[in-house]
Amino acid sequence: MDFYDKILKIVEKNNGYVTTKEVVENGINKIFLTNMVKNGTLVRISRGYYGLPNYIEDEYYKIASKSKNARFSMATALYLHNLSDRTPLVYNVTLPFGYSGVLQKEKKVILNFVKRELLDLGVIEMTSPFGMKIKVYDIERTICDIIKNKNKIDAEIFSKALKDYAKSRNKNLSKLTKYARAMNIEKKVSEYMEVLL
Repeated sequence: MDFYDKILKIVEKNNGYVTTKEVVENGINKIFLTNMVKNGTLVRISRGYYGLPNYIEDEYYKIASKSKNARFSMATALYLHNLSDRTPLVYNVTLPFGYSGVLQKEKKVILNFVKRELLDLGVIEMTSPFGMKIKVYDIERTICDIIKNKNKIDAEIFSKALKDYAKSRNKNLSKLTKYARAMNIEKKVSEYMEVLL
């Protein structure tokens, strides 16, 4: 199997996408990507992100591929957990304080910053609507985030998400309390839950 076939295998595994990083991690020189773009096998979607010519752009994967620390959060996580019916036009992403990478220049991304020790609190792997693996905060972490950052989220989305979470059979109140405690918002979270439950 030559390098072009190896790249196409990665593309196939990724539902039509490949990143420069994945190619390099597989021991393949980046020049093979350039050649595949020149001969029309792949198209360059953005810096370091390529797809088949008939691709449907997966914004989630595109954003996630730009930083290993990117965690989908807030309204975007609510949508991915079916706690909001508003398809994101901009994407909420949480990163550690001190981040200074390419996502800061993305017009479609709203960045949130947290202490590094809170970055992975409640992080799970989910599948994007296009079938790619992405890192997202679980429901309880997302509920804590929207309560903590209430002024940064649409009031209607906020209200619906809390009501739907309170009604959900899958809610985990002990996990919610644990996260709230770690984020120093235990009192605020319990006040909201007392009203809703």
